[in-house]
Amino acid sequence: MMGGYTAMAGFGWLGMLVMALFWVGVIVLIVWGLTHVFSTQQPGAELDAEEILKQRYARGEISREELIQAREALR
Repeated sequence: MMGGYTAMAGFGWLGMLVMALFWVGVIVLIVWGLTHVFSTQQPGAELDAEEILKQRYARGEISREELIQAREALR
């Protein structure tokens, strides 16, 4: 019934330490992965891009057609 425990019991404290470090490493990788994914997705980034497009159009750096194409690409 307790096959996992009895299998690790033969390794003693060293086996338990290795398993504990393994699971700590797994948890650290999961937390790092989740924070990395969610930190790159900034809410409101589309609004910033839209403002930049408006400013560039107002300065004459891009044409109206380029402005329309860029807005479509943001959506």
